Parts: sequence; C-alpha cells; structure tokens
Amino acid sequence: MPLAGRRILLRQAGARASRVKQCRNHVRALGPRLNLFWAPAQLAVLAKVVDLNGFSAAARSLGVPKAAVSRAVADLEKTLGVRMLERTTRRISLTPAGQLIYPHAKRVVDELDAAQVLVSKLHAPATGPLRVVADATYGRVLLAPLVPRFLENFADVPLDVSLNAIDGVEWDVAIRAGLPSDATVSHRLLGALPAVLCATPQYLTQRGTPAKPEDLRQHDLFTPESERPDLFQLEFSRNSQRAEVRVVPRLTVNDPAVLHASAAAGLGIGLLPEFLCRQGLATGRLKQVLAEWQLPPAASLYAVYPASLGADPRVQRFVDFLAANIVPALAHS
Repeated sequence: MPLAGRRILLRQAGARASRVKQCRNHVRALGPRLNLFWAPAQLAVLAKVVDLNGFSAAARSLGVPKAAVSRAVADLEKTLGVRMLERTTRRISLTPAGQLIYPHAKRVVDELDAAQVLVSKLHAPATGPLRVVADATYGRVLLAPLVPRFLENFADVPLDVSLNAIDGVEWDVAIRAGLPSDATVSHRLLGALPAVLCATPQYLTQRGTPAKPEDLRQHDLFTPESERPDLFQLEFSRNSQRAEVRVVPRLTVNDPAVLHASAAAGLGIGLLPEFLCRQGLATGRLKQVLAEWQLPPAASLYAVYPASLGADPRVQRFVDFLAANIVPALAHS
C-alpha cells in the first residue's frame, strides 16, 4: 500500500479510537449522576442505621428487608469511594468520612419528616379562629371596615383580630407595609398606598402655599424614615415633567399616624398615605399641597402568612378577600 494510503488509514483509526475514548468518558461521567438519583434515599438509610445502631433496627423502622438496608449503605459507600461505617458484633460506629457525611444524611431525614408534617396539615381540618394582626394605623382605617363583611360572607371562619405591633405576637395572617425579608413566610401584594402632601389651611395661610416642588424647601416637612434622617428626596411627576427636591425634614418617623397627627396640628406639611388624609380633606381640616403633581406610592401593602399555612383554606379565603377589597379602599376617592 502506498505511504499516503497508510497515513490516511492511521488517521481514521486514530479518530475512531478518540471517539471510543470520548464515549467511555461520557459513560464514566454518567455513572455518579445515575447513582445520585438514589443518593437521598441512601443517605436517609445511613442516618437510620446510625440513629438506631443497627441494620436490623433500621430495616424494621423503614419497613424493608435488612438486605435492602445493607445494599443501600454499600452502594452509598461505593458511590462516594469511602467507608461510612465500622461494624462490630455489638455496635456500629462512624468512620472519619462517615462523621463528615452523617450531618447531611440526618438533614435528609429531618427534611422528609418536616415535609410529612406539612402534608398531614393539608388533610387535617383547620380549627380555631384565624389570627389576624395589623398595625393599628392600617388596621383601623383599612381592615376594620372589611372584618364585618368577611364574617358575613364566610360564617365558618372565625377571626381573632389584633391591631397591635406585629412583632412578638403569634399570627396566621399579618397585614403590613413593605416586603417581608423572612424566607419562612409567604406574601401577597394587596396594593400600593397613594401618597399626598397635606397641611392645615391655617399653616398654609401663615407660611404660604407652595406653587412648585422647589418651594417645599422653605417649609417644615414631615416625612417617613429614609436612609439619611437629615435629608429626604421627594420625586414628582406631572404629565411628562419630572422634578426631584431634596429637603431637610423637621420630623422623620416610621409611623404614618404620627406624621398625620403632626400635620393635622398645623405644624407643617406631611407626606402621608392618602387614606389617612381622606376624611380631613373632605371636611376641609386639611388641604392637599401641589395636588397637580403625582408622588410615588407611600408604601406597598402585603398580606403575610407562614409558608406552612399556604394551603390552609382559611388563609386562602381571607387573603383572597383582602386582595379583592382593599384595593378599592386604597384608591383615591
């Protein structure tokens, strides 16, 4: 055979060998992945063997043959490439590698137990009143009018309502402003709280009525808390116009009821949730400032509930009812 022909055959043979090697590597890489399909069960079995100090006891607890328990532990050791257990006639102990793995195996069992508890709650009938908490500011104005309507529509769901601070109180549903950061709770957005600037007619007569956003710098401002207590930025929009004004507040506080009380006392201009000012504006005790300009929402209102109660029909009914009825209450009248 000519030299060129032999070179071509050698290159082809090399290419085939390379493809075979790639396939073998692919199969070898698939092995651990396939074993990991069973790994959670194997870890749980390992934890049972250690906790009950024996393969027979673990098998009785799991309701499986002893051989199945032994095979699960052996397969886990083979997958990880280390021995997990030291076996004697009287007891079983963890190897150094087993001591590292055991906490993770135990966590698998704990998570399974927790899941079973949650599922059992789905099938258990909900009893007792639904405990609802809300900050007094939002509760009295927004929640209180809805409670009688809910009781009328859902006679089989008793309520236990508390209009106090949420912290330190056991609850099933909490109504709060701002997105919760706790990962153990679920939430549903109920709506945004429109914001307005309000003052008493007497204050505006004495100090003058602002004609443009920049005029607010000449007034006493009451604002919610911000990152800088000595500086607050107000953002305005009117059609295509935008305005940003930085002011030095006379009062910053995280309770809108305090802001409302200070503005209603004639001490300055308050940046307030509109629903708190609604009655004062209707009766003339308060006057809206820069009414032609729009402000960002004062806050977003959420229904918060433990994630474990997400499937509770009482919670679902109450949160659905809030979402359907609080939004109209938040809208401008």
